[in-house]
Amino acid sequence: MKIAFTTSDRVHINAHFGWAKMIDVYEISDEGYHFVETLNFEGDLKEDGNEDKITPKLEAIGDCTIIYVTAIGGSAAARLIKKGVTPVKARSEEEEISEVLNKLVKTLKGNPPPWLRKALQPKPTNFADEVEDEATV
Repeated sequence: MKIAFTTSDRVHINAHFGWAKMIDVYEISDEGYHFVETLNFEGDLKEDGNEDKITPKLEAIGDCTIIYVTAIGGSAAARLIKKGVTPVKARSEEEEISEVLNKLVKTLKGNPPPWLRKALQPKPTNFADEVEDEATV
Protein backbone atom coordinates (compact mmCIF):
# COMPACT_ATOMS: atom_id res chain seq x y z
CA MET A 1 0.00 0.00 0.00
CA LYS A 2 1.08 3.61 -0.46
CA ILE A 3 1.51 6.05 2.42
CA ALA A 4 1.92 9.82 1.93
CA PHE A 5 3.52 12.46 4.18
CA THR A 6 3.21 16.26 4.06
CA THR A 7 6.70 17.64 4.51
CA SER A 8 8.85 20.70 3.95
CA ASP A 9 12.22 18.99 4.46
CA ARG A 10 11.57 15.38 3.35
CA VAL A 11 12.57 14.17 6.86
CA HIS A 12 9.77 15.36 9.17
CA ILE A 13 5.98 15.35 8.94
CA ASN A 14 5.84 19.11 9.28
CA ALA A 15 3.36 20.61 6.82
CA HIS A 16 -0.35 21.43 6.84
CA PHE A 17 -2.15 19.46 4.11
CA GLY A 18 -3.52 22.52 2.32
CA TRP A 19 -0.25 24.47 2.50
CA ALA A 20 2.15 21.61 1.71
CA LYS A 21 4.36 22.21 -1.31
CA MET A 22 5.73 18.64 -1.07
CA ILE A 23 4.15 15.28 -0.33
CA ASP A 24 6.46 12.26 -0.13
CA VAL A 25 4.96 8.90 -1.11
CA TYR A 26 6.24 5.51 0.07
CA GLU A 27 5.23 1.94 -0.71
CA ILE A 28 4.94 -0.13 2.49
CA SER A 29 4.26 -3.75 3.42
CA ASP A 30 4.93 -6.01 6.40
CA GLU A 31 8.36 -6.66 4.88
CA GLY A 32 9.52 -3.04 4.71
CA TYR A 33 9.13 0.19 2.76
CA HIS A 34 10.69 2.14 -0.09
CA PHE A 35 10.43 5.69 -1.40
CA VAL A 36 8.22 6.10 -4.50
CA GLU A 37 8.14 9.82 -5.35
CA THR A 38 7.89 13.40 -4.16
CA LEU A 39 4.78 15.23 -5.35
CA ASN A 40 5.39 18.98 -5.77
CA PHE A 41 2.70 21.66 -5.66
CA GLU A 42 2.97 25.33 -6.64
CA GLY A 43 0.88 28.46 -6.23
CA ASP A 44 -0.56 30.40 -3.30
CA LEU A 45 -1.30 27.42 -1.09
CA LYS A 46 -1.93 29.45 2.11
CA GLU A 47 -5.06 31.09 0.76
CA ASP A 48 -7.78 30.05 3.21
CA GLY A 49 -11.19 29.23 1.83
CA ASN A 50 -9.81 28.31 -1.59
CA GLU A 51 -10.99 24.71 -1.90
CA ASP A 52 -9.62 24.44 -5.46
CA LYS A 53 -6.04 24.45 -4.15
CA ILE A 54 -6.48 20.97 -2.65
CA THR A 55 -8.03 19.34 -5.72
CA PRO A 56 -4.66 18.56 -7.38
CA LYS A 57 -3.44 17.03 -4.10
CA LEU A 58 -6.55 14.89 -3.75
CA GLU A 59 -6.04 13.59 -7.27
CA ALA A 60 -2.29 13.03 -6.82
CA ILE A 61 -2.65 10.92 -3.66
CA GLY A 62 -5.85 9.11 -4.63
CA ASP A 63 -4.04 5.76 -4.72
CA CYS A 64 -2.61 6.21 -1.21
CA THR A 65 -4.14 4.48 1.80
CA ILE A 66 -3.01 6.94 4.48
CA ILE A 67 -1.64 10.49 4.53
CA TYR A 68 0.19 11.86 7.57
CA VAL A 69 -0.17 15.62 8.16
CA THR A 70 0.50 18.13 10.95
CA ALA A 71 -2.91 19.69 10.36
CA ILE A 72 -5.81 19.50 7.91
CA GLY A 73 -9.05 21.38 7.42
CA GLY A 74 -12.35 19.61 8.00
CA SER A 75 -13.56 19.77 4.40
CA ALA A 76 -10.20 18.51 3.06
CA ALA A 77 -10.26 15.61 5.55
CA ALA A 78 -13.81 14.74 4.50
CA ARG A 79 -12.86 14.81 0.82
CA LEU A 80 -9.86 12.52 1.51
CA ILE A 81 -11.98 10.03 3.45
CA LYS A 82 -14.54 10.01 0.66
CA LYS A 83 -11.72 9.05 -1.74
CA GLY A 84 -10.65 6.23 0.60
CA VAL A 85 -7.54 8.00 1.95
CA THR A 86 -7.26 8.12 5.76
CA PRO A 87 -5.72 11.35 7.12
CA VAL A 88 -3.64 10.90 10.31
CA LYS A 89 -2.22 13.75 12.40
CA ALA A 90 1.46 13.52 13.30
CA ARG A 91 2.30 13.78 17.00
CA SER A 92 4.43 16.87 16.33
CA GLU A 93 6.33 18.65 13.56
CA GLU A 94 9.44 16.87 14.87
CA GLU A 95 8.06 13.39 14.09
CA GLU A 96 10.22 11.76 11.44
CA ILE A 97 8.82 10.01 8.38
CA SER A 98 11.21 7.07 8.85
CA GLU A 99 10.03 6.58 12.47
CA VAL A 100 6.41 6.32 11.36
CA LEU A 101 7.28 3.97 8.50
CA ASN A 102 9.26 1.66 10.81
CA LYS A 103 6.38 1.57 13.32
CA LEU A 104 3.87 0.84 10.55
CA VAL A 105 5.95 -2.08 9.23
CA LYS A 106 6.02 -3.58 12.76
CA THR A 107 2.28 -2.99 13.15
CA LEU A 108 1.51 -4.64 9.81
CA LYS A 109 3.50 -7.72 10.90
CA GLY A 110 1.43 -7.98 14.07
CA ASN A 111 -2.18 -7.16 14.79
CA PRO A 112 -3.10 -3.76 13.25
CA PRO A 113 -5.52 -1.56 15.24
CA PRO A 114 -9.10 -1.24 13.93
CA TRP A 115 -8.52 2.12 12.17
CA LEU A 116 -5.62 0.62 10.20
CA ARG A 117 -7.53 -2.55 9.31
CA LYS A 118 -10.34 -0.34 7.98
CA ALA A 119 -7.85 1.78 5.99
CA LEU A 120 -6.38 -1.41 4.49
CA GLN A 121 -9.71 -2.59 3.10
CA PRO A 122 -9.94 -2.37 -0.72
CA LYS A 123 -11.42 0.86 -2.03
CA PRO A 124 -14.73 0.72 -3.92
CA THR A 125 -14.09 0.24 -7.62
CA ASN A 126 -17.29 1.65 -9.05
CA PHE A 127 -20.13 4.02 -8.29
CA ALA A 128 -22.54 1.23 -7.30
CA ASP A 129 -20.03 -0.04 -4.69
CA GLU A 130 -19.61 3.49 -3.32
CA VAL A 131 -23.37 3.99 -3.01
CA GLU A 132 -23.65 0.58 -1.31
CA ASP A 133 -20.86 1.52 1.14
CA GLU A 134 -22.49 4.86 1.97
CA ALA A 135 -25.85 3.17 2.49
CA THR A 136 -24.39 0.76 5.06
CA VAL A 137 -22.53 3.37 7.10
